[in-house]
Amino acid sequence: MRDLAPAPPAAAPLTGGLADSLFETADREPTLPMLARRPDPASATWEEVTAVEFRDEVVDLAKGLIASGISPGRRVAIMARTRYEWTVLAYALWSVGAEVVPIYPTSSRDQVEWILRDAGCVAVVVEDEQGVMTVGSVCASLPQLRHVWQLDAGALEELVARGEFIPLATVESMRRIVLPDSTAVIAYTSGTTGRALGCALSHRGLASPCDTLLAGWKETTAPPGEQGSVLAYLPFSHVYGLMIQGICVRGGMLMAHEPDLSGDSLASALRLFRPTYFYGVPSVFEKIYKNMLRTAQQAGRGSLFERAADTARDFAAAVERQRLGRGSGPGLDLRLQHALYERTVYRRLREALGGRVRRATSGGSPLTRDLSLFYEGIGIYVHDGYGLTETCGGATMQPLGREKSGTVGQALPGTEIRVAEDGEILVRGPSVFQGYVGAEAATRAALRGGWLATGDLGQLDSEGYLTITGRKKDVIITSSGKSVAPAFLEQRLRMHPLIHQAVVVGDNRPCVGALITLDPEFLAHWRAGLALQGDAREAREENALREEVARGVAAANSAVSRPESIRVFRILPEPFDVTNGLLTPSMKLRRDEIVRHYAAEIEAMYQSRARPGRLHSSEVLSAWDDSDNVFR
Repeated sequence: MRDLAPAPPAAAPLTGGLADSLFETADREPTLPMLARRPDPASATWEEVTAVEFRDEVVDLAKGLIASGISPGRRVAIMARTRYEWTVLAYALWSVGAEVVPIYPTSSRDQVEWILRDAGCVAVVVEDEQGVMTVGSVCASLPQLRHVWQLDAGALEELVARGEFIPLATVESMRRIVLPDSTAVIAYTSGTTGRALGCALSHRGLASPCDTLLAGWKETTAPPGEQGSVLAYLPFSHVYGLMIQGICVRGGMLMAHEPDLSGDSLASALRLFRPTYFYGVPSVFEKIYKNMLRTAQQAGRGSLFERAADTARDFAAAVERQRLGRGSGPGLDLRLQHALYERTVYRRLREALGGRVRRATSGGSPLTRDLSLFYEGIGIYVHDGYGLTETCGGATMQPLGREKSGTVGQALPGTEIRVAEDGEILVRGPSVFQGYVGAEAATRAALRGGWLATGDLGQLDSEGYLTITGRKKDVIITSSGKSVAPAFLEQRLRMHPLIHQAVVVGDNRPCVGALITLDPEFLAHWRAGLALQGDAREAREENALREEVARGVAAANSAVSRPESIRVFRILPEPFDVTNGLLTPSMKLRRDEIVRHYAAEIEAMYQSRARPGRLHSSEVLSAWDDSDNVFR
């Protein structure tokens, strides 16, 4: 082993199941608001649900589950968006010792069939008629499946009515026999390279990162004396969403749900609910930044925004050097500039998240240093952490008062992180999963002497800060033998306002290339700003577009060596999406499928050396000759 990060003391161990914390809170603080819900999606008001009301709903639903034959160890799938009923269902199932199997509601028929059959689910809860039809089309191959419950058809109300005769003591007795090491969730991996594997996550494993983060970081979720509040919107079908739900319930924070992930709906929910803490994946923070820039440009204040953004990054970098003991902090001129923009720009930017957020968390993939510094500079520090399904979510976090942008922080207390000789990140700790369901060989390959081989590549510095450099399986090896981790370049590309998605390619090719999709909203705004008229307007617009994207590629290349740089690229006509099979339900790139789908475009892109007329000159960023070192 090459590097080792120390493991600070851990949080107190779990003594029961995940549902226990809800019952304990209801006994201790019965009137504490725990959930917020809207009477209907169009409502501008939120109704608060107290701890005792939440518990009573869970108990009533648990009775109905018992009456329907749901017992300890039974597996029940939930195929729904992030909504109030998801949380109530999960805690009701955990109260009776059942195991939750989350399924993305956007999953294909084949994916739904695979998960229900592989997990051996006895019941599935869907949102609407479309979900019923999807499950109904595969029921013949699922002999264990006994119930299909539809939320929008009143399924929960029917379950509550069915369980009226079940005594409270029955629920209590079943809840009390749930052990910390009992399986709570079977969470399926994203399946980027093949069949999804079901990760068995215990009650202890899911609670561990939640309790550790609450013990060390809860003070950051709200101003002193205020209850923290979070708008849950990312899918509970992903372990990140489950961890946020667990933190809110276990930490007594107020949680609201927003099932609609469209930009307008999320923006409206943030303005109305006004959370004190925000969380997201890097693409969300990128999108918010681009929306801020686009709005400023449309108002004729684009230059002001860019100057304010540069000042924010410079200010945050100076503050970071000071807190890490490497500098004296922002100088007088920088402080004055920052104070001016605080009054005129930053305060308004924070309103995009409701106006009360001062801290946030990013997960799912690394956040770029530039973006992290921007948010810190406008007054919203984004904690970039690291974890995966097999670690029940978070394994690292930024230490308070010693945050370092561009890294994912240090190992959580009680967790150990090592980097192997080949650069692979290894994790050991209480949140590591129990194994893959029905896949002993895959479990043995992943768990090596108590250490989880994550498949991620990274580096640990002398202070234990972890930097993620990519995935082992994604590393590109060019025909000259140069190894390139694509994730960093892709992150840099997405920072350009026009670029929505990027996939770096180049296996067995003479150089690195990129497939690029465009942000439709920013593209429309950019085109409107060109105001081209006259003959050949469309051709001139396309030329200008290629030149602008080429500038984005050049900016990304500035951060890597010449042999690692992108030398050719192709702009694609449509985005990678779940519906076209190029993204997983958790929005991860299906790289192998993308390469197969666009094989002709990739081939044409690399044939540009032999037939230079096939590509616009701006899509070939430099000639390929010996001086470029691309063949060495």
